[in-house]
Amino acid sequence: MAALIGAYDWARTPLGAPESWPAPLKTMAGLMHESRQPMFMAWGPARIWLYNDAFAPILGRKHPDALGQPSALLWSQAWADLGPLFDRVFAGEAVHMKDINLRLDRQGRLEEAHFSFSYTPVRCEDGAVAGLFGVCVETTSQVVAERRRKLLELTDRFRDKDDLAELSYAAGEILGQALGVDRAGYGTVDPVAETITIERDWNAPGISSLAGVLHFRDYGSYIEDLKRGDTVVFADAETDPRTAATAAALKAISAQSVVNMPVTEHGGLVALLYLNHSTAREWTEDELALIRDVADRTRTVIERRRAEQELRALAASLEHQVEERTAERDRAWRNSRGLLVIVGMDGVLRAANPAWKAILGYDPAEIPGRPYHDLAWRDDLPDVDAAFAAASDGQHAAFDIRLRHADGTPRWISWQTALEGDLIYCHGRDVTLEKEQAEALRLAEEQLRQAQKMEAVGQLTGGLAHDFNNLLTGISGSLELLGTRVAQGRFGEIERYVAAGQGSAKRAAALTHRLLAFSRRQTLDPRALNVNRLIAGMEELVRRTVGPEIAVEVVCAGGLWTTFADTNQLENALLNLCINARDAMPEGGRLTIETANRWLDARAARERDLPPGQYVSLCVSDTGTGMTPEVIARAFDPFYTTKPLGAGTGLGLSMIYGFARQSGGQARIYSEVGHGSMVCIYLPRHMGEAMPDDSGDPEAHALPAGDGETVLVVDDEPTVRMLVIEVLEELGYRSLEAIDGATALKVLDSDARIDLLVTDVGLPGGMNGRQVADMGRHLRPGLKVLFITGYAENAAIGNGHLDPGMEVLTKPFAMDDLAARIRELVART
Repeated sequence: MAALIGAYDWARTPLGAPESWPAPLKTMAGLMHESRQPMFMAWGPARIWLYNDAFAPILGRKHPDALGQPSALLWSQAWADLGPLFDRVFAGEAVHMKDINLRLDRQGRLEEAHFSFSYTPVRCEDGAVAGLFGVCVETTSQVVAERRRKLLELTDRFRDKDDLAELSYAAGEILGQALGVDRAGYGTVDPVAETITIERDWNAPGISSLAGVLHFRDYGSYIEDLKRGDTVVFADAETDPRTAATAAALKAISAQSVVNMPVTEHGGLVALLYLNHSTAREWTEDELALIRDVADRTRTVIERRRAEQELRALAASLEHQVEERTAERDRAWRNSRGLLVIVGMDGVLRAANPAWKAILGYDPAEIPGRPYHDLAWRDDLPDVDAAFAAASDGQHAAFDIRLRHADGTPRWISWQTALEGDLIYCHGRDVTLEKEQAEALRLAEEQLRQAQKMEAVGQLTGGLAHDFNNLLTGISGSLELLGTRVAQGRFGEIERYVAAGQGSAKRAAALTHRLLAFSRRQTLDPRALNVNRLIAGMEELVRRTVGPEIAVEVVCAGGLWTTFADTNQLENALLNLCINARDAMPEGGRLTIETANRWLDARAARERDLPPGQYVSLCVSDTGTGMTPEVIARAFDPFYTTKPLGAGTGLGLSMIYGFARQSGGQARIYSEVGHGSMVCIYLPRHMGEAMPDDSGDPEAHALPAGDGETVLVVDDEPTVRMLVIEVLEELGYRSLEAIDGATALKVLDSDARIDLLVTDVGLPGGMNGRQVADMGRHLRPGLKVLFITGYAENAAIGNGHLDPGMEVLTKPFAMDDLAARIRELVART
């Protein structure tokens, strides 16, 4: 907290900069931060809040935003209670309170909280009170524990009461005293007349007692909840739509916050317990838990008393009751539609009901004396044995197994068992049809998923085949004509075919790049960067690209956080978004690029499919045609485009989405048809400074070869090795080569001079390029490394987190780019 206070922008608050603070404020703040006791200060007319580390847990989710806030705003839910106490302190009176009950929102819900505290006035040199110094201890857990202890004592005292009215009234009195309500009472219910008669009423002095008969219709729609046995709680009964019929009556007795708790037995409404409060109030979770606890204990006592009464009545006419129960049991046994069977502890069936004939085809007389193994489906015997063992131990087992029908086919039966004495009573329900329907549904869903998968694969491969066929035609055709012209001796047209082939190859590389960006498998070179600086460097390019008909507006947030991403990929993403915006405004319009700091809470993060936290957003919006919800839902799919044939590959947005997700962020589209679109990229905040711009000419600090510099080239592809070695010879460097990691390590472990290691990442023989580089650095500390890698090998080299002296060049690459990178690395000191 001392660090947070030191870093806080106090100039924005009434306290001003810390160097201008009065001596008493500085002294008390220092004392507060040295203490392990929860302490806080409220300073000045606005009661600006400061606190120490021990006080932070009391604030819950309000920490650390509570720092520097006015007290009335920070504690708005409880200010009606705290405000007068603060006024007394600022009037010069020290205030001490052993217990205060507040309702606070500290964890996203209203909860009851108790504190013991001392508030002391802090005076300036002129004797005037300038602040409040507080020391407090939260006693909520102790208060709740003491309340429950007293509740147990009270419920024990009325546990032996036989009268339902006495029981309910005692429960209401307990709750009334514990929760501080104005009135608690009890009423009996006549379900035939649909009335509730108020029998007993405990109320605070000065509050008139309820009396008389209330009809169900007086209770509004929530009477149905009460009849089901549900406890009904209103924060403000006068405005709640469920109490429309009772609003006038509630207002007349000054009851706005109400609890109606039915005392029930299995949902049968017998009596009603009520708690009334004269003003609207939120009931905390602890209070509701206490209400439920009292209700449960009251019901338990009532049900036990009823059971005892029934037992006494049963004992008085035992013979009649036994005969009646026996007849009921026999009727239930005969008429049950489910399977009933009694099994001995030896696993032998003792009796079966008539339903066995209808469900499994067996005469009930054939069942007794047979072991359960005879009827079980053989494949399910282990499950049957396990269920029988559980039932024998007294567990209430529930399991689904197959039994063999008399015709030899399986039937699925869902069983419930109970143990009494040395007999196991089992009830079974035929669920064969349900199982078959569930299996059919599962197969249908699997077929649907497979069909959807194949449709997506077909769309992807079809788009790839179309685009690559065009590109390969350009490459192969250029090479074929190039060979023909050379054979004819017509060298004047060679340059034209070389340019055409190179252009097709570059477009193929760009297509592969976009595909792997969508699949989040591209090789990234993330750096700490400032997005505002990146936009400033691209603004002129964007304006030239979109043309003069479109007005470009750049809105960069001040104090924008740093993010960690691949600069080139983010530039490509921004340019793609601007081109899409241009195409959506054929008649011209306005294009806006804006940045912002975003602190996403749990709800906002969930809406964007991101973890909560801090993000930097880059948004591009236009005033164009907009998108329908159906287009938005598919916009990030590869090869999906609404542009005319030949005007786009449908990979731009998919590449942006893949890049954002691979960078730990997200991309989202917001659009309305006819009013334009906005696409936002969210990237995680990076806690560090942006790296300086190193986009200068690499030739400016690259030195020529000439001192025997040697480069080791490791690649299993002979063509790639040949090309790299050709480039090295053109630059004047010596070269060594290896086809795999093991061969490379032998060279690295020799006495040969090696100034740079150029290695592919994916190598044969069980050792990848990163492992070769790490072993090479172990043998030759400080060895400079250039990885040449395909897009899909990003994880192998550390997901963009490279050690100093290591760089990456992505395949395919131009030979000029390779030469420049090698010269720069070899010359680097």
